Amino acid sequence: MTQPPAVPTELEQAIDPWLQHMRWRRDFARWRERRINQEAYQSDRLARLEQLIEPINGVRLLDLGAGMGGFAVAAALRGAQVVASEYNPAYCRIILLRTARYHLRVPVINAAGEALPLPDAAFDTVVCWDVIEHVQSPERVLREIARVLRPGGVALITVINRRAWIDPHYHMRGINWMPRPLAEWLIARRGRSKQGAAFRDMQRLSDMHYFEYQTFTALAARCGFSVRDLREEELLRGTLYSPKPAHRIARAALRRLGLERAAYRLQRNWYTGMFELGLVKQ
Repeated sequence: MTQPPAVPTELEQAIDPWLQHMRWRRDFARWRERRINQEAYQSDRLARLEQLIEPINGVRLLDLGAGMGGFAVAAALRGAQVVASEYNPAYCRIILLRTARYHLRVPVINAAGEALPLPDAAFDTVVCWDVIEHVQSPERVLREIARVLRPGGVALITVINRRAWIDPHYHMRGINWMPRPLAEWLIARRGRSKQGAAFRDMQRLSDMHYFEYQTFTALAARCGFSVRDLREEELLRGTLYSPKPAHRIARAALRRLGLERAAYRLQRNWYTGMFELGLVKQ
């Protein structure tokens, strides 16, 4: 007997309107499932946090730009004292629905990263995943992160590479090497623009803040941080994993020649899509 379709949960009903602009993805069903159960797919990001702060249990953590709340919930389940800050009111509701799954009490603040209603030095760590490209002022956000961190506290932040060969938002090759008007035209022609999506600001390629590596590290230094490239640290420890066998072979050859680190930095500057950085408050 054919089973009737499952009735969407309240969480699914809240999330689905924010996914429709991505229906061009071939893996849309799997991608949607990962958004619905986002907290179950945070092992890599939890490992990144542990690279800087261990144990997670008891850590005072601000999830800045918490999105749909997957990381905030995963960290809270590991014992962190989490506060979630999110600019989108609809996402704030999604976070509360997600925390209700586990009977968690995670404070959720509807605020912009440029003006956080939080006291100075209130957190041991701040995570800011997939956020900085969408804000109005990256510098003001970094200064707010520095303000709410305790001395010696750390922020984990992702930054999109201005020279990314495959754009992380539109999944298209080469558009970051083109003039922005041409890139926008190609995005629209491929049907990958966010026109008609529920989002309303800082989503067009020409509106977002992408950085060259040295430009961002200089900005972070002006805001009172020293910068750690977390992937490069993994490379130096010998724990950076390459999923493709051809890449592992190439890296082994470069390592024997003493060129692996130089090749990594060349790729970081001219190819990689995203920097994963630890910012240490001075």
